[in-house]
Amino acid sequence: MAETSTQLKSDAIFDQLKLHLSTDAGKELITKIGLVYQINIAPKKIGFNEKVYVVDLKKGETKEGPYEGGKPDATFSFTDGDFVKIATGKMNPQIAFMRGAMKIKGSISAAQKFTPDIFPKPSKM
Repeated sequence: MAETSTQLKSDAIFDQLKLHLSTDAGKELITKIGLVYQINIAPKKIGFNEKVYVVDLKKGETKEGPYEGGKPDATFSFTDGDFVKIATGKMNPQIAFMRGAMKIKGSISAAQKFTPDIFPKPSKM
C-alpha cells in the first residue's frame, strides 16, 4: 500500500469478511441483517488516527472509507486489538461496551445485530 497509514490486525479480518460475504453463508447474513455499519478502528486510542471501514450488509460488501449513502445504521469505534478480540469471539461485545472498549453511535437495535457471528470463523488467523 502506498499510504502511510498503519497496518492494522483488523485489516486481515475485513479482507476475510469481504470473501465471506460472497459465500452462501455470507449471502444469508445479508438477507437476515440488511443493515449498514461503519467501523472506526484506532491503532491505540479510540478517536485518534482511526481507519474507517464500512460493512454494508444490504449490498454485501466491505470497503475502506466512510459510508457515503447517507447515515450508517450504526457506527462502532474500537481499538485495533479490541476489535480483533471481538471479531474472533475472544471478547463479548456487551462486556466490551460496558468497559468502554467499544463505542456505539446510531441505532442500538441495529448495533445488537452486529455480533461475532457476522465474521467468518478464524481458520487461518
